[in-house]
Amino acid sequence: MKLTYAKESPPVERGDHYFFETKKKIFQLTVLFLCLIGTIVLSVRLGTVSMTVAEQASMVLQLLTGEAFSTNSYIVFHIRLPRIVMAIITGMALACAGVIMQALLRNPLASPFTLGVSSGAAFGAALAIVLGAGVFGINVVTGGQWLIAANAFIFGCLAVFAVYGIAQIRKGSTTVLLLAGVAIGQLFSAGVSAIQYFSSNAALKDLIVWLMGGFWGAEWQVIQFLLPLTVIVFLFLWKLSWDLNTLSSGEEVASSLGVNVRRLRLTALVLSTLLASSTIAFTGIIGFIGLVAPHISRMIIGTDNRFLLPCSCLIGAILLLLSDTVARTVLSPVEIPVGIITSLLGAPFFIYLLLRKQKDYWS
Repeated sequence: MKLTYAKESPPVERGDHYFFETKKKIFQLTVLFLCLIGTIVLSVRLGTVSMTVAEQASMVLQLLTGEAFSTNSYIVFHIRLPRIVMAIITGMALACAGVIMQALLRNPLASPFTLGVSSGAAFGAALAIVLGAGVFGINVVTGGQWLIAANAFIFGCLAVFAVYGIAQIRKGSTTVLLLAGVAIGQLFSAGVSAIQYFSSNAALKDLIVWLMGGFWGAEWQVIQFLLPLTVIVFLFLWKLSWDLNTLSSGEEVASSLGVNVRRLRLTALVLSTLLASSTIAFTGIIGFIGLVAPHISRMIIGTDNRFLLPCSCLIGAILLLLSDTVARTVLSPVEIPVGIITSLLGAPFFIYLLLRKQKDYWS
């Protein structure tokens, strides 16, 4: 009887271990969500006009009872909250896109920047801001922010489609895909530099500010467009988690298990491009979130994409919201572009990850 019991116990132990690890990861996601809530409260408090917890509670009460808003209430609900929500959406979108691109290419350096999304979007925005012309000759003077965003979005998608087309000519190699992304990115960057060189002083200033990245244009109208788009695309990508986990073992293994690798790569790449370029179109170039957030998430929760995707979204939102809070407050009332803050914080951290040899978090 003892021998029989010893043979049957390992499967039970493995099952118990699996459920324990699942509960542990859910607990970690819950803690990260609470950290995001705390970051939101902190971001609402800090600014040129500081607010106490009691004042925040009073404003919430005013909102619930329908009382007239005070000056502080106007600052919070019409200036700070749109910016906070925009930072959360953008952080989630860039981090999610980074996870997907790294999983598809099986390369820890893949990100929206690596595949040319950011460079393409920058070129589209440059055309709109400097030349005053949108795609198909639409005049951006009357459309403002939305037509600049449309230009940035379309050219961001065109960049990735060009990269994917080049890779398909060479039979879809991930190495070719990555190198093609670098080449296309450099091509669009050269176009942006040329536009800057021939632009007027006023247009050049607007373009440089956009390229630095920031949430000056955060509005509830933009959020109403981006929020449902981000949630829907995230759910579609999260549904592909099992296939992405299988792909991590190699294309041949994934194909033998019934995964259509080509369709998976095209679908996930298009959706992640849509996610990244739609937010970049309204915020400008914000670096390192899509690169650093997935790495931090792997250190915390592992490589299972079912948990890695939501974890990266939460980490990305927290990092970008904290960066934007620092950008608003460190030299208040002067505001630093958030893209500068993310690069200053992200670059040293990423160098640290590259130099760390004790553990390979990618594998």
